[in-house]
Amino acid sequence: MDLIKTLQTRYTTKSYDAKRRIPDDIAHQLFEALRLSPSSVNSQPWHFIVADDAAGKARVAKATSERFDFNTNKILNASHVVVLCSRSSLPASYLETVLEREQADGRYADKAAREAVAGGRAFFVGVHEKAGDVQTWAMKQTYIAQGFLLLSAGLLGVDATPVEGFDAEIVDKEFGLAEKGLTATVIVALGYHAEADFNAKLPKSRLPYGSVFSKA
Repeated sequence: MDLIKTLQTRYTTKSYDAKRRIPDDIAHQLFEALRLSPSSVNSQPWHFIVADDAAGKARVAKATSERFDFNTNKILNASHVVVLCSRSSLPASYLETVLEREQADGRYADKAAREAVAGGRAFFVGVHEKAGDVQTWAMKQTYIAQGFLLLSAGLLGVDATPVEGFDAEIVDKEFGLAEKGLTATVIVALGYHAEADFNAKLPKSRLPYGSVFSKA
């Protein structure tokens, strides 16, 4: 694995080869990258909707009609499309679900350890509830998951496109997300670029090291 080479060569795909499909074992690894992504106090404030057939991708693509139509074909022609959703709140019932999963996975040596973690997580959730920005906080965590997905795709030789150009209200309505305490945050298309993809032939451009780093 050459991390730097992967970072230098991965890019945002603009056009997909609709005839190529991601193998199931590779797709599974990509979804595990999402599931295993880190989040603040292990809150995991997300849910991922996977569209891997024409009908599913068409449902997602509804959100790119009119002013976002430049993203429609990316979604329709990609092999898989993932809608990364964020939780609009983190109620006690959800926090208990996370706690029970941690218990089942053997993270607590005793009751005191469990209570300490539960208290710490509740503290941070409370801070954001008081500030009124729980959903914004959850969205920040969801973008961490997106980063893990994009890097994992690059390492596995899969092309990807992060998509913010879509109408979240349409996606939310299409999948009944509000009723589930969720909202669509970002979409990622996955697959293999078409030969006509102009961006595949362009050199990567980033600001130089000295412009983005400084010593404390």
